[in-house]
Amino acid sequence: MGVKVSVVVPVAEPGPDDDAFDACVRSLLEQTMPSDEYEVIFADDRSGDGTRERLDAVAAVRPNIRVLHLEHTGSPARGRNVGLAVARGEYVYLLGQRDRLERVALEAMYRTAVETDADVLIGRLVHGDSPPPRAFARNRERADVFGDRLLGVPTAHKLFRRAFLDSREIRFADIEPELSEQAFVVKAYLTAKVIAVLADQICCHVGPEPDRPVDPRAHADGIRLILDTIDAHCDPGEQRERLYAHWFRTGVLRLLGGRPLLSARADQRAALYAAMRHLIRERFPEELDAHLPVHLRARAVLVRSGELGRLVALSEASRGISLRAELRDVRWEDGILLLDLAVEIVDAGGAPITFKAEGDRLLWNPPLDGLVLPSRVTDVTEAVDRARMEVYVRHADYGLIFFIPVSGEVCRSQEGDTVRLWAVGRARLDVSTAGLARPLRPGEWEVHVRMHSGAHHARARVAGHRGAQLSCVGVLAGEPRKLIIPCWSEQRELSVCVEPRSFAESIVLVSPGASVTHRDGSVLVVLPVPYVPPSGGPPAELVLRHLANRGRVVSVPALVEPGVPGRFPGQLVAKVPVRRFAGDGHIGPGIWVPRLRVSEKEADLRFVLEMGRGGRVRVEAGGEPGTLSPKRSVLARVATHLPGGRHLLRLAHAIQERYLPSAPSS
Repeated sequence: MGVKVSVVVPVAEPGPDDDAFDACVRSLLEQTMPSDEYEVIFADDRSGDGTRERLDAVAAVRPNIRVLHLEHTGSPARGRNVGLAVARGEYVYLLGQRDRLERVALEAMYRTAVETDADVLIGRLVHGDSPPPRAFARNRERADVFGDRLLGVPTAHKLFRRAFLDSREIRFADIEPELSEQAFVVKAYLTAKVIAVLADQICCHVGPEPDRPVDPRAHADGIRLILDTIDAHCDPGEQRERLYAHWFRTGVLRLLGGRPLLSARADQRAALYAAMRHLIRERFPEELDAHLPVHLRARAVLVRSGELGRLVALSEASRGISLRAELRDVRWEDGILLLDLAVEIVDAGGAPITFKAEGDRLLWNPPLDGLVLPSRVTDVTEAVDRARMEVYVRHADYGLIFFIPVSGEVCRSQEGDTVRLWAVGRARLDVSTAGLARPLRPGEWEVHVRMHSGAHHARARVAGHRGAQLSCVGVLAGEPRKLIIPCWSEQRELSVCVEPRSFAESIVLVSPGASVTHRDGSVLVVLPVPYVPPSGGPPAELVLRHLANRGRVVSVPALVEPGVPGRFPGQLVAKVPVRRFAGDGHIGPGIWVPRLRVSEKEADLRFVLEMGRGGRVRVEAGGEPGTLSPKRSVLARVATHLPGGRHLLRLAHAIQERYLPSAPSS
C-alpha cells in the first residue's frame, strides 16, 4: 500500500528548549494512522542550534521520517515547496513547527477526504483561546467559499490532494510568510472541485507565530499577488468584489488601526500609511467600502483623504471598547444547564455604546470628537438588524472551544435621537452534546460570550452581579453519567466543571461559598457540597495554617450534613475552637489559610479566614466589598517573606478581586 498522507513541516532554528516544537514532533510520531501509511518531511532551513542533529536522530529510527537539509533562506516558502516536490503521499498536510496534531488527525482527515473526494479538506483548528471560525459550525461535504465562510480559515493547515496541487501548479510564493500562505490557499479555494470541512474532530492546534515587523512595501506586494491570483481565477462581479473586500479588510485596513498603527514609531507609521494608501488608490475602489463594517469604512475614508493624524486619533479614541456580560440566573432543567445572560458593548469608561437615530435609520457615532462623516459611511441600520449574542465554552487546560445554543433578543431603548442596544438571552449547555454532538471532556469549562452590535463586536467571560447566588447543585448528566458542577472560576467568572477528579475537588470548586457561625467558643466553618455520594463521602478534615506563622496548624474533623434545598445538596461542617490568644489546638487573631484533607491528600480552598482581636472570625470570600483592601500592604509584606507566600498573596487578592460576584450594570 502506498503512502496516504505526507506531512510537510518547514523548520527554522526552534532551539533545544522549544517545548512547542517538541510537542509538534511528538504529535507526528504518535499518530493512530499506521506508520507505513504516512510520512513526515522536515524541511530544515540550515538550523544551527542542534535541530538538524535531533531530526536526523529521529529519522534514523523512524523509516517514515525524512529530513531535508536546505540552504538557509529565512523563509518557510522554499521548505514547503521542496517538501511538496518530494512528497509521495496521495494527500499532503502542511504543518508549522509550533503546531501539533491530535493523535487521530491524519486518519480522520484522510478518511473524510476519500469519502468526499475532496481536493481540499479543512480539519478543525484550535487557535489558543480564540473562538473557532464559523467554517467549523458543522461538517461539510461540499463547502462553499462564501456561504461557509472559508475565508476565515486562510492558513495552510489543510489536507490537499497532491495531484490537484501539481496539476494547478499551486506553490508558495517567496513573499511575506503569512501572505504566502494566503496566496497559496486562495488559489486552491478558487480552483478546487471539492472542498470539504471536518468540523466535529479537532485536528490541529495552531501554535503562536513570532511577531514580525511589517515591511510596508513587501506587504503591499504580497497583497497585490493575492489580488492578481483572484483576477486570474475569478470573473468580474460580486464574488470578485467580496474577495477583494476581504483582503481590503484583513490585509490593509486592520494594519491602519489599533495596535499595529499605535505601537509603531512615527517613521514606521508614516511608511506603512504611505504604502497602504498607494495600494488602496491603486487596487481598492471606493465601491468596495459597502462590504466593510462601519469602523473600517471610516478608516478607508480617512486614508483616501490623506488624514493620517485623524486616523491615529480615531484608533486612540476606539481603545478600550469591551463587552459587559452578566449572569442573571443559572439553573438546571432536565440535565441541561440554563444560563440567563445580559450583554452590552461599552466604551473604555464603561458607558454604553449608542447610535444616532435619523428618521428610520441608525447612524454610528464615531468615538472621536469632531469627526464628521457622511451618512452613507455611518449608516448601520441593516447591520444593527443582524446584531446577536453568541455563547461558547472553552476548556481551561486544552483550549477546546464549542458554541452552545442561545435564544433571546436584541433590545433597544431610545431617548431623543440616541439609541442604546443590548442583548438578553438564555444559553443551554447540554454536556452530552455540546462538543459538536459529542460529550464535553472532563475538566473546567469557561463560559464566554460575544456580541455583534452592528458597529462593534467584543467578547468577555461571563460574570455574575453582586446579588447573584450561584447554585452549587451538582447534577449527574450525560451518558455515561458524569457529575457536572457550575462554579466561580479564579477570575470571578462562571465555569462549569465536568467530572471533578475527586470528592475534595468538587468541594474546592464551590468553596468561595463558605460561611462561618460563632457558637460557644468555637466557629462552625460551613462549605457547600455540590454532590453527596450515596456513601456520604469519605472522612475529611479542615486544616488551617496561620499566614504569618506557618508552624501554627489547627486540624479538625469535617462532617457532611444535609444542605440547603435548591442551593446545594450537602454541606461540610467543621467545628473550629477559637481563642483570643495564640496557643495550640485553636485559632487566634490573624489570617488563616484553609485546606481540605481527604484520604491523606490536601487541596487549597478558595477563601481565607480572618480573626480580629475581638475574637470575631469572618470569611474573606463572601464579605463586603473592599474588606481585604486595608490589609493588603501588610499582607504583602508578610507573605512575600514566607515559603509559598506569593501563592497565598495571590489567593487573598483573588478572594477580593475574583471570587466575589461583580456589581450589576446600569
